Amino acid sequence: MSSSKQVTSSIDFSSVLAAAVHDMKNSLFLLIQSIETLSDSLSPQNTEAREQVASVHYEASRLNTNLVQILSLYRAELESLPITVDECFVKDLVEDVVGSNALYVSQKNIEITVDAEEDLSWYLDSELIYLLLNDVIINAMRYGTSKILVSAHIDEDEFMTLRVEDDGSGYPEAMLSKSHDALCDFELSQGRTGLGLFFAKLIANAHSQGDRIGSITLYNGGSLGGSVFEVKIP
Repeated sequence: MSSSKQVTSSIDFSSVLAAAVHDMKNSLFLLIQSIETLSDSLSPQNTEAREQVASVHYEASRLNTNLVQILSLYRAELESLPITVDECFVKDLVEDVVGSNALYVSQKNIEITVDAEEDLSWYLDSELIYLLLNDVIINAMRYGTSKILVSAHIDEDEFMTLRVEDDGSGYPEAMLSKSHDALCDFELSQGRTGLGLFFAKLIANAHSQGDRIGSITLYNGGSLGGSVFEVKIP
């Protein structure tokens, strides 16, 4: 009498999800390129179509940012984030982020001002800080009105401070209080107060020198009267 042994294997769902997210990110990148090509081909007089294309480009960019965040969180196992620190010219980095959103900025008549010294450099993970700034600037474009100020300087405590300000109605109270939560207390299903804020705090905290750790701060007011996002890097 022969017997057969049934072999079962469990599927690592997190790995499957990560692979699917990576594939979606690649498809989105091609979609964004196509949207930009379409925008270039539209007549300047066709304002309605250009506005629709700009809105689609904006939403696709937001979705791409979220997918990048999810991938990074998967790789970091939600608690720590490996970083590659190198010298970076901060103004160039900020201008790269602004340039990547030029289509939406132009269509919505948003004025983005960059205030940073040309020769300001700092040691940081430029890819992660790019992602952080991009997410913050995208939010500022969505919730602001017409002006955004991105500034960078070294403060009196020898931290490099990046600040993004807008002229909107400011952060809601729930988001301001959420920004003080520890990473382990975050709930990621809260829209604007969830994944992006968690990811920003994770990136900031990953930058450290001895007992000096990077941080984020949210408040309302600033020079434009709206929301203000600060990230400090030691």
